[in-house]
Amino acid sequence: MDANALRDGCIAWIRDWFDANGPSCSAVLGMSGGKDSTIAAALCAKALGPERVVGVAMPAGGQGLNGADEIAAYLGIRYLCLPVAGMAAEAEALAGYMPEGVFSELTRQNIPPRLRMTVLFAVAQSVNGMVANTCNLSEDYIGYATLFGDAAGSFAPLGGLCVREVRAVGRALGLPAAWVDKIPDDGLPCSAPDEEKFGFSYDTLDRYIREGICEDAAVRDKIDRMHRQNRFKTDILHIPAYLPDPELL
Repeated sequence: MDANALRDGCIAWIRDWFDANGPSCSAVLGMSGGKDSTIAAALCAKALGPERVVGVAMPAGGQGLNGADEIAAYLGIRYLCLPVAGMAAEAEALAGYMPEGVFSELTRQNIPPRLRMTVLFAVAQSVNGMVANTCNLSEDYIGYATLFGDAAGSFAPLGGLCVREVRAVGRALGLPAAWVDKIPDDGLPCSAPDEEKFGFSYDTLDRYIREGICEDAAVRDKIDRMHRQNRFKTDILHIPAYLPDPELL
């Protein structure tokens, strides 16, 4: 892997995408303090200039900034902190109108990511921006993203890179190792690291994606099942291909 070439390719792709889709627009990113948003923001800053990148921290209840403010300052990008705890509490209160009076636990966990994407698009529309999806290929492959939450966006600079490649790009950008090698987790209170929840490592997943090799049959079957069950999250919206009866036009 030529990390420098990969870095330069990502920067060129972002620049070309904005030239084609929004020459005067800024990139708007949710800044979680994790490696993906950090590296995506750094790539956008290199491609567009830091003055055309807006990093938005959106902590929910029980969450801190996780260094997002420090990362934005290091990159020299514009920074906003827009807490979503109040919005999330109001959204959760809507459960009282449900037949059983509650939302499922998974539903409750997915409320903040979806609210964050609403906020990001509001910011983008207000500052002439385009929202970045900061998910990587490894997460997308197994559906580890919230539909209409972090799985949304107008462009996905890391969407073609698995985790090991994202990290390589981060190193090639010269970012601090503590940010590039930060252990991924979903940021929820009392959460466990991603790999503990998966039951396999990103190294195992990346090797299977890129080389088709996974010696553990149970893990291979689990990855295949997760991929199959979650493909709808990254598929283009399904629209019927029928044509109306000409006599009805």
